[in-house]
Amino acid sequence: MTISKNQTQLDFSDIQGYIVRGYNMDFARHFVLQVQDAKAAKKFIGNLVNGNQSIPQITTAALWDVKPSYCLNIGFTFEGLKSLQFGNVDQSFSDKHYLSFKKGANHPEIASKLGDVGESSPENWKGGLGTSNTHILLSLYAQDSEVLEKQSDQLRILFQEEQALKELSCLDGAKLPDEQGKPSDIIHFGYNDGISQPKIEGVPSKAGLPSSLDPQPAIPAYDFILLDEPKAPYYVPTPDKLGLNGSFAAFRVMEQDVAGFEKFLQEQKDKIEPEKLAAKMCGRWRNGVPLVLSPDADQLSPPEKPITYEQFNNFNYLQEDPKGYKCPIGSHIRRTNPRDANIKGVTKIHRLLRRGMPYGPAYNPNCPNDGYERGLLGLFICVSLDRQFEFVMEEWVNKGKFATLPDNAQDPLLGVNDSNQSQFDIPVSPDQPSIKLTSFERFVKTKGGAYCFLPSITALQYIASN
Repeated sequence: MTISKNQTQLDFSDIQGYIVRGYNMDFARHFVLQVQDAKAAKKFIGNLVNGNQSIPQITTAALWDVKPSYCLNIGFTFEGLKSLQFGNVDQSFSDKHYLSFKKGANHPEIASKLGDVGESSPENWKGGLGTSNTHILLSLYAQDSEVLEKQSDQLRILFQEEQALKELSCLDGAKLPDEQGKPSDIIHFGYNDGISQPKIEGVPSKAGLPSSLDPQPAIPAYDFILLDEPKAPYYVPTPDKLGLNGSFAAFRVMEQDVAGFEKFLQEQKDKIEPEKLAAKMCGRWRNGVPLVLSPDADQLSPPEKPITYEQFNNFNYLQEDPKGYKCPIGSHIRRTNPRDANIKGVTKIHRLLRRGMPYGPAYNPNCPNDGYERGLLGLFICVSLDRQFEFVMEEWVNKGKFATLPDNAQDPLLGVNDSNQSQFDIPVSPDQPSIKLTSFERFVKTKGGAYCFLPSITALQYIASN
């Protein structure tokens, strides 16, 4: 990897691993923890970064020669940092860019921005999320269930030492099987997920993800990692040993109404074929092929063999589909990453890193209303929760004006849609009217959330020793 003179040399051994890489493991468990004893909790944190390989250690972004059997990362809410009783946490996060973090995901103002209203409001969240008792989110990823349980057992012993931490809940995710029964990147709605991720300056890319063919510009590292950079639109939280090389994440528990979604697709078949409608709502066919590159079939021409995701990001909107005849302007991926499309706003300053894992059993179309909850456990990583995560959710997902759409035209998959005003327009051609779909319900509801600070290894050592 070559670092240009305009890029910062990143200290990957000091940065938590999930900030810059997806681990591609089959299982995940997120522990929601409350600090009960500050001194004992700091001892617990110190144990995770003391190099003692007999107990679980925090995974850094340093490249590995052999993929580990598990990875472990940690985030703190603002209330969690205060509960640890070190330094002046209010002063550390006094910059205006950290106001949302200090308020927290369960604050009424923040919840309104994100569309966490009604059934999705914080008072209805599960597992202790939505309360001031949510202090720590400890995320464990494992290659198999045996490793997951073994490391979980060790962590739970550490939680209990000197009554350091109370486990409010644990939220489990696992990859869904593909048609051959092998773990896949498919989510409950049937789409291949995680195909498009930002390219970060100074971060070597894993083959295919993010794609070297993706025409979008690389994003400065300071938009995802807290760095002392003159161009960064923030002040690093103080002292430097707390703030530098850290990041932030919005954690979301998103229930997916798969039965309702599939029912809606079938109800529109007199207007548009169900699989094509699913592609139009997302912007990609369910196997990940983008509509811009293949608007009429779920394969590239000529077919790509073997299928890789690299070519699936080799497109833009401005020249290839400015009016949305291939990929509707209001589709999910065109909203959450408008690329070079003509919109109000600058796409590259609102990018997010996504780390997601399905939870709940696979959907069985022969038993659609089985009573099981299923959805996605997601981390949306950035340095500015308001400028990046909240902006995308408020302006791009839950409004339409940014792209000259009606303001009640929200993201058809992720938006806070209401049957009384929901609308999704599918342009067909210059000489044909659009297909207009209305009266559909919200397909994704929020079951939990938290705003977390993701400290560096240096910061974790600092917290533990103060």
